[in-house]
Amino acid sequence: MSNLISDRINNMSYSKTFVMSNKARELKAQGVDVITLTLGEPDFEIPEFIKQAAIQAINDGYNSYSPVPGFLELRKAIAHKFKRDNNLTYQNDEIVVSTGGKQSIMNVLFSVVNEGDEVIIPAPYWVSYVEMVKIAGGESVIIETGIDNEFKMTAEQLEKAITPKTKALLYSSPCNPSGSVYNKEELQEIAKVIAKYPQITIISDEIYEYMNYEGKHESIGQFPEVFNQTATINGMSKAFAMTGWRLGYMGAPKWLADACDKIQGQITSGTNCITQICSIPGLMAEPKVIDYMIDAFKERREIVYNLMKEIPGFKANKPKGAFYFFPDISYYFGKEVAGMKINDADDFAMLLLEKAHVGTVGGVSFGDPACVRFSYAAAEKDLIEAMRRIKELLKDY
Repeated sequence: MSNLISDRINNMSYSKTFVMSNKARELKAQGVDVITLTLGEPDFEIPEFIKQAAIQAINDGYNSYSPVPGFLELRKAIAHKFKRDNNLTYQNDEIVVSTGGKQSIMNVLFSVVNEGDEVIIPAPYWVSYVEMVKIAGGESVIIETGIDNEFKMTAEQLEKAITPKTKALLYSSPCNPSGSVYNKEELQEIAKVIAKYPQITIISDEIYEYMNYEGKHESIGQFPEVFNQTATINGMSKAFAMTGWRLGYMGAPKWLADACDKIQGQITSGTNCITQICSIPGLMAEPKVIDYMIDAFKERREIVYNLMKEIPGFKANKPKGAFYFFPDISYYFGKEVAGMKINDADDFAMLLLEKAHVGTVGGVSFGDPACVRFSYAAAEKDLIEAMRRIKELLKDY
């Protein structure tokens, strides 16, 4: 029945993250002891003070439609957070609250991309970026990086990728899937390039902002020359373990915020009112309230890094942010391992799932077919056991 489905949907790929997660669930349902390291989802409870604020919001009768760009009290809290943590000054009407960071990004793409326009994306990238550009009618222009330069594009690479059709630059820092973090000097050089092209909008995905283990998070919007070209994207999912509560937000120049407000009003309208209200105390709290999560992730990073170095054929760097490892496993390409031929990272991820019963995500849909993504947002004992299983599987190859 695919002839009844629009070309837009037929040309779209399923998220490989969810595909691998579903396969892991299927094996678990069959009684297989699978360790799932596929999803980027903190394994912590939502902070108690946010839960209590949600309960209070229910008791206070927040049941009605909310304003499309978000409650004013929430947008004020977001403006406060941007100023405190990122040195970004946004007015209340320059902020739009959405149903997750994904919608915030999609709003911007729909607002600035016309059919055939180009969006520059450094690889590796989050699996949804290319598909989102496709939905908006644009063409993705991929800048290839690699593990040897910590998976980061240079200003020189960016300049070479710009054409008269370029309308946006879309990237994340800290990065999903590589954990790479752009420092202030690197962002300054990128800003200098973009400032020469006023038709280009920067979409800076900063959802992993607080998962930064070796330095201070930097926002590209802090540079005056590109502030009015930048949409700064963030949300509650990662920092406060609120993945299922679905609240993202963006700060952007008013012309762009108005456009995002307009499109959101026709697609979803305002975000869940309870989630909005309980997010206010989270955003107003000092970031140190989630230090226990950050400290745990940092400790897990050390554990996995040290164990991963012992796995034959793995080339891994120590990521500075997020909660992922993205090792190069191309050593195994062309080999047959445990009866399975390995042609790319997706084959290797399937090998790990079926033979070691460890769920990961191959790098093909992240834009790097030589690597596999491991999430370390999991219990330490599971991470240790997962690395043991993989090492045992590969010891003879």
